[in-house]
Amino acid sequence: MTHQLSSPDFHGEEKEQVTSIGQIKPELYRPKGDQGEGKLGDTCGKISFLLRYAFNTEQLVVKILKALDLPAKDANGFSDPYVKIYLLPDRKKKFQTKVHRKTLNPVFNETFQFGVPLNELHSRKLHFSVYDFDRFSRHDLIGQVVVDNLLDFSEGSGDKPIWRDIVEGTAEKADLGELNFSLCYLPTAGRLTATIIKATNLKAMDLTGFSDPYVKASLICDGRRLKKRKTSIKKNTLNPTYNEALVFDIPNENIENVSIFIAVMDYDCIGHNEVIGMCRVGSDADGPGREHWAAMLANPRKPIEHWHQLVELVGLAISCTKPTCRFYISVFVWINQ
Repeated sequence: MTHQLSSPDFHGEEKEQVTSIGQIKPELYRPKGDQGEGKLGDTCGKISFLLRYAFNTEQLVVKILKALDLPAKDANGFSDPYVKIYLLPDRKKKFQTKVHRKTLNPVFNETFQFGVPLNELHSRKLHFSVYDFDRFSRHDLIGQVVVDNLLDFSEGSGDKPIWRDIVEGTAEKADLGELNFSLCYLPTAGRLTATIIKATNLKAMDLTGFSDPYVKASLICDGRRLKKRKTSIKKNTLNPTYNEALVFDIPNENIENVSIFIAVMDYDCIGHNEVIGMCRVGSDADGPGREHWAAMLANPRKPIEHWHQLVELVGLAISCTKPTCRFYISVFVWINQ
């Protein structure tokens, strides 16, 4: 049986307006003195928090209390601040407070717990990054604090507020999250199955500090989108689990000429759905995307699972070096359909 790529699914599709892609990332730090503050720079407010170590569960308990005298990042003279925290050097696990609208003195009162053995506490550092939330563009980094000497806090009761100056910082790289999925190709049937497994540490797109993510996969050939598939929507989470299969019919003779463009989207019941981050797999993709594709082709009929770092569309376009990647010009037209 001859397979054709000229099925009804492969005709052009209508265009839709797309909003810009946001970008956030906690920044590099440089310890300063015995306070363990962040990168050298001007101060931009203060942050208050509680620290204690739970010996029975081996957890560092952090309660973010409030911030004072933050700079105004918005035209209305206020900011929409929230805080992200890491226990360095691990950046895989992070927590984030809710967003507080139109204030320079937010009160958070949110508690987070990091699992860490006591004998490792001396080598860990607590990283606070204060951001200004923006629904339709890049979140602005207000400043950051790095607290070291955590072992000193393990003996206290954790009921005395700790104050630190927030030090200005500049964002360097998008921190959009990671996506885990498998690829399996059946040459005789001409069928490719992309099983979307889960995502972690996605960028928060809503004021609640969460997103409503779903995954969209598009089959691309010569700059045209031929087919698209979507997962279900997971509400109020930055770590969704899907385990959903997205199936594409691709004849064996065409498998080297196509790629899969994958976008993690934030669902919005009122406005436009927004892109959280993207990745691409194919023979002409960059780095991990090409390696994943090659592993799939080298192991027919076997699901090959990889993790992929989500990037902005701009970063994805820059990483592409082949002329066939001209389809990025049209991505803004159809990515949100």
